[in-house]
Amino acid sequence: MIGRVLFSLSALALVAAKPAAEAPTPLLPIIAPQDIANDPSNRLTLDLSTGGKVVIVLRPDAAPGHVERIKSLVRNGFYNGLAFHRVVPGFMAQGGDPKGTGEGGSTLPDLKAEFNSLPFLRGTVGAARADSPDSANSQFFIMFAPNASLNDKYTVFGRVIEGMDSVDKIAPGEPPEQPTTIVRASLGG
Repeated sequence: MIGRVLFSLSALALVAAKPAAEAPTPLLPIIAPQDIANDPSNRLTLDLSTGGKVVIVLRPDAAPGHVERIKSLVRNGFYNGLAFHRVVPGFMAQGGDPKGTGEGGSTLPDLKAEFNSLPFLRGTVGAARADSPDSANSQFFIMFAPNASLNDKYTVFGRVIEGMDSVDKIAPGEPPEQPTTIVRASLGG
């Protein structure tokens, strides 16, 4: 009888056991670690048609695939001349689409999502995507204000460290009547 009770309890324990939970996302510092911030290859500069300049620290520790994609596209001159096609005051400015409609991207394959613990704060740079989490390609957005509803739903890959005043001056609209363009995107210095 004791054997049956132990067997029944063991069977019940197996049925009630939950699958192992996924490991929690490691918490990343909001400010880039010194080795990342001091590496010139992690500095993206956008010279805008308004005369403004925006400097972004890329975060390969948070989203290595997205950062490598951005760097590759910048090296190939992909972003030069592209407009910020969707600019919602108080929310974000979106660019990186060669069609200028929000439906375009590079000829490279879409990226797998790299959701991380970095929050969507003012100056956060995230990967724009379609409905599928794994559909980011070349488009990105810069936050005008915090928006926690985007956390864990979009990949954060950088943060503006200089030039938020220039981001604030990007022409609004969906699309803007006279869109602000990226005259030149570059890495380094």
